[in-house]
Amino acid sequence: MKSKQRLSDLRALSEDQLNDELLKLKKEQFNLRFQRATGQLENSSRVRVVRRDVARIKTIAAKARSNQKG
Repeated sequence: MKSKQRLSDLRALSEDQLNDELLKLKKEQFNLRFQRATGQLENSSRVRVVRRDVARIKTIAAKARSNQKG
């Protein structure tokens, strides 16, 4: 249920807002990778969630771009 609610929220965002959200997630992904490398990562499942959120945002942005073109 939570993912569907999150998905509808993401679809409502503008392209700039999606880019901002993507940038935020990329920074978090970098920090998580760094924590894993140094052995400080406590919640290893967060890496997977962030990776999937990045893919989800990229998919939504690509669909929005294709809808604008034609």
